[in-house]
Amino acid sequence: MEEKKPALFWRGLKNFEDISVAVLYIIMTIVIFWQIIARFVLQSSLPWSEELARYLMAWAVFIGASIAAADGAHIGITAMVDRLPKKSSHKVRLVAVILSLIFAILMVYLGIIIIGFLIKTGQQSPSMRIPMYIPYGSVAFGGLLMTIRFGRRAYEMIVNPPKDDNKEGVV
Repeated sequence: MEEKKPALFWRGLKNFEDISVAVLYIIMTIVIFWQIIARFVLQSSLPWSEELARYLMAWAVFIGASIAAADGAHIGITAMVDRLPKKSSHKVRLVAVILSLIFAILMVYLGIIIIGFLIKTGQQSPSMRIPMYIPYGSVAFGGLLMTIRFGRRAYEMIVNPPKDDNKEGVV
C-alpha cells in the first residue's frame, strides 16, 4: 500500500500541471479571440485583454517548465555526453540535473523576494488593477514545481546508478 501513495502523488501532480496549462491556454485563447472580435467587428477594444493574456501565458510557461522537467525535455546538448561510457555519462547528466535543481531553487528564492517587494510596495497592474504579486507569483510557483521535479530526478539518479560500465558510449 505504501508504494501507491508516492505514485498517487506524482500522478496527481502531473494531472494538476497538465490540466492547469490546458485551462490557462484555453482561457488565454478565448480572451484573445474575444479581443479580436471586439476590436475588428464591434470597433471597441478591451483594455485588459492583452494584459490578462500575458499573465496567463507567464503562468502557463512556468507550470509547463515543470512538465518539461518531469519529462526530461529541457534543452541540453548531448552529443559529447552520449559518447561517454555509461557511468561517466550518468555522472555528467546527474551534475546537469543538480545544476537545474539549484537554478529552480534560486527561482523560488528570488521569486519570493520579488513577491515580498511587490506586496510591500502595493504595485498593481496597469489595466486590470490586480496586485502585481499575482502574475509574478508564477516565477516562484513554477520554480517550486521544477524543484520538486528536478529533486525527484536527482534522487532517482543517485539511488539507481547504471549497472554496467564495461561498454563504451555510442561512437
